[in-house]
Amino acid sequence: SLVDADMNVASTRLQALQTQQQLGIQALSMANQNSQLILKLFNG
Repeated sequence: SLVDADMNVASTRLQALQTQQQLGIQALSMANQNSQLILKLFNG
């Protein structure tokens, strides 16, 4: 049962890390889109 508990903890941590990674990628994508819009405004 200790192994099962350790696996559950590891699985939960992995899911949390994957979620953080997805949110980070989304944030970078949004920032990139915003900068492209600003460049379009300046360039006409």
